[in-house]
Amino acid sequence: MKIRQNLRHWAAKKALTTPVVGDIARDKLVDLHVDVFGRKADEGRREEREDHMADFFHCTFDTYVAALDAGFTEAEAREVTHVQANFDFFNHGWTEMMEFPADELEAHYERYESFFRAHSITIDDPLGDFRTREIPSAPSTPEKLDAPEHPHAEGGFADDVYVEDEEGNLHVGDAITPDDEEVDVTAAPGMQDVDADENEDAKAD
Repeated sequence: MKIRQNLRHWAAKKALTTPVVGDIARDKLVDLHVDVFGRKADEGRREEREDHMADFFHCTFDTYVAALDAGFTEAEAREVTHVQANFDFFNHGWTEMMEFPADELEAHYERYESFFRAHSITIDDPLGDFRTREIPSAPSTPEKLDAPEHPHAEGGFADDVYVEDEEGNLHVGDAITPDDEEVDVTAAPGMQDVDADENEDAKAD
């Protein structure tokens, strides 16, 4: 699929894998993702989906860290979590929120099949072993699956992870690969609000 990547994504990666601030970063990133995808929901549907999305996304950050530990790049690990989300959107008939067309679900699953199988992730069960909390139910719109519309989806990127950098250039794989020492964890989304003492602990780790 096609995703964007900038230094804030690398800062988020560092924050999520750093003691002290990891849990704070996760909460901030969950809120961010709920907001981003909530704005893609059909009018009047956002509020009823937010609790479900929040707990679902919370679990996918465990997937993200596990994918990094398994040797995936930052872009690949993040794509894995987006694929999980799109499986969930499809299962609920929330096709207007999907990032790639429904007919590319299988292709995206197959690219990460070995990882997904290792963690019992399927299209029907997008979290698999990462379902570490109760996920609140939310109303489905299965009628939309009869003729799915994907106003926010980009097709044709199912064979690899395509990364768009800040200049709009398209790369296969990571757009940037900074040295870990160069990444400022406080640049991660929401981390500017963290107490200064916590930020200093994160920088020192």
